Amino acid sequence: MNKTKVTFLFFVLVSLLDIVGIIFKIPILVYVFKPLIIFSLIFLYVFSLPKRLKWYVIALEFSFFGDVLLLFNGELFFILGLISFLLAHILFIKIVIDRVEKVQLKTVLLASIPFLLIFGLLINTIKDSLNQLLIPVIVYGLVISAFGTVAFIDFLKTKSKRSLLMLIGAVVFIISDATLAINKFYSPSHFFEILVMVTYVLAQYLIFKSMILVKK
Repeated sequence: MNKTKVTFLFFVLVSLLDIVGIIFKIPILVYVFKPLIIFSLIFLYVFSLPKRLKWYVIALEFSFFGDVLLLFNGELFFILGLISFLLAHILFIKIVIDRVEKVQLKTVLLASIPFLLIFGLLINTIKDSLNQLLIPVIVYGLVISAFGTVAFIDFLKTKSKRSLLMLIGAVVFIISDATLAINKFYSPSHFFEILVMVTYVLAQYLIFKSMILVKK
């Protein structure tokens, strides 16, 4: 068994153990294995390609720090985690924009509509609980909506498997973050906690699959 397959199995194992920790409320599993999810995905990417895109590796590193920061309670850790994922999404946007040819403003506006509608509905739902976090959450929401928009534009222009995986990854990431926001600021639920992590792992893996198709 080569190192790529071993690393993939390790990624699956640590992801499942983290989710088990959430389902059965075993904090030690979450604290130990959640940081290893992106850590293993970085190595999986490195082992999958002879030539890697540095911006994607850096985006994964920001995701790793975001995961670690969000393990801790408190507004400061939440904001720092938000910033880490904000930077990761900005890099995801850069990666997609760099491979999208010139597009018309009309296309951009139309592609942004579904993501801005979701963003608007979410903010309207949770705004009363955000208080001083309102602006940071709005900024983050606009950035991840932009990620969804550029991924959608890329798919509309290329109709490729690579762009489809990136689009689905972006959409699932938005679902994960929206669920996290609802769970934290509107209606706490153990089911939502599980859903957040399942969709997060799936989103990161779909983006990874898109990235390894870029260079092949």
